[in-house]
Amino acid sequence: MTTWHVLALTWTWEPSVVAGCTALAGAYLGFSGRPLGWGRTLSFMTGVAILLLALDSPLDGLGDRYLFSAHMAQHMLLVLIVPPLLILGIRPAWVRAALAVPGVRPLEHVLRRPAVAWLIGIGTLCTWHVPALYNRALANALVHLAQHLSFLVASTIFWWPVCAPLAELRMPALGAILYLFAASLASSGLGIALTFARPGLYPAYLHPNDVLGVLPVIRGGWSLTPAVDEQVGGLLMWVPGGLVYLCAILATLGRWYREEDEHEMRAGDATPSGQEARPYVTPMA
Repeated sequence: MTTWHVLALTWTWEPSVVAGCTALAGAYLGFSGRPLGWGRTLSFMTGVAILLLALDSPLDGLGDRYLFSAHMAQHMLLVLIVPPLLILGIRPAWVRAALAVPGVRPLEHVLRRPAVAWLIGIGTLCTWHVPALYNRALANALVHLAQHLSFLVASTIFWWPVCAPLAELRMPALGAILYLFAASLASSGLGIALTFARPGLYPAYLHPNDVLGVLPVIRGGWSLTPAVDEQVGGLLMWVPGGLVYLCAILATLGRWYREEDEHEMRAGDATPSGQEARPYVTPMA
């Protein structure tokens, strides 16, 4: 058996996931009666494609039965990649319309508070990696579904104050940088703890029920013993996860500089025509 056989056998081909992602993309494209703009459309469609990849690919099949590292990669996509891409694809007009619905604006205002959004996002991530809950999700399909849905919802709440479509809904750039840096520290801390934890923290991966016959390739060909698999999973959260937060911090810095430049341009435009803005000089006595 080869790696390609393993990938083919562990591809889940879940019809409900395909249907759900297709419906999400179709609703997005059909919701507006006019062109959406390539940037936002590309962002949203990329988010939907990655969501499909995370939930209906060998990442799901391997993560459910054989590899903690595959499950961790799936979680990183659901937490760090899909939500911001979907948010960045939303049109501002849709947000204004949603906020006009009674009860939505007060709820959005509460959930957008940095402390609330941060605790929901990071708290959900950390809570589901408690061994008892994580193992329960692996053993029960409904709990597993709840885990994935809570990751998506909580992470959308987390990313909303950073990259909401309306500027007035986003936190100031300096606050966003501190917010993301704190999240990076928390995520990296969890990744470090998992990397150096004892093997067998999640017992389902120690002796998986190899109904597909792919375990010899995973253990022998890929050299992913339970201990190595657990370390790789921790490293995925620690290093690539930290890099995602770093990229978000750099993007926020870029937004900060652009906003400063725009502010200076507006200030220059406000100077009366035909006059030069000159510094005030105190008359000599």
